[in-house]
Amino acid sequence: MTVDIFIPCFIDQFYPDTGKNMVKIFERLGIEYHYNPKQTCCGQMSFNSGFWEDAKKIAIKFLKDFPNDRPIVCPSASCAGFIRNSYHHLFYNSAYHNEYKVLKKNIWEFSDFMVSYLHVTDVGAVFDHIITYHDSCASLREYKLNGQPRLLLSNVRGLKLVEMVQNDVCCGFGGTFAVKHEPISTAMAQQKIENALATGAEYIVSTDSSCLMHLQGYIDKHEMPLKTIHLIDVLASGWKL
Repeated sequence: MTVDIFIPCFIDQFYPDTGKNMVKIFERLGIEYHYNPKQTCCGQMSFNSGFWEDAKKIAIKFLKDFPNDRPIVCPSASCAGFIRNSYHHLFYNSAYHNEYKVLKKNIWEFSDFMVSYLHVTDVGAVFDHIITYHDSCASLREYKLNGQPRLLLSNVRGLKLVEMVQNDVCCGFGGTFAVKHEPISTAMAQQKIENALATGAEYIVSTDSSCLMHLQGYIDKHEMPLKTIHLIDVLASGWKL
């Protein structure tokens, strides 16, 4: 089978190795992939900031960048969930509505694609560390992931998952929320980090790099004994092609 790959802004600009590791996993599974180098943002930042006309222009470009009726896999529950749910508001009763309906059924967050579409739960990863898992707001409330990341983590050799309290509470990032409400955002990050440290974990794992970047910034500033890592990077550990 062939899939299209959508690499969101945060992955492209800050965590390119996560995108490369997604490709590495697909190659291990024998999945052919296509990357359109003309792809850009999905429009979420403009949409969430109230600039819907700007978001619509970006979304129309997204439709043109992914014209094939086949799975589009994205290493971000936030972006995939936005496309699935919020493009409806941009394209309702428009000439692009039918194209959006095709796109909606084809866009997949990576862990959901692995478990629900491919029925793959073990890629042979080895990660000898204690981790705790952060359920991002977008993964739970917008995309509605319901266990796929933890199922994949459960089959990683050497990995020990210790759940933190309030693992489903926001980390404080929330896109522009972190800029507009910095004191609140910082306090929420502090609470999340303290909950993670209480588990004895070495790493916080999540499906959204924006959350991980926010938390890593707090960790680095306060020189705390904790790291963040994307689920995909864990799954790409301990083996070579």
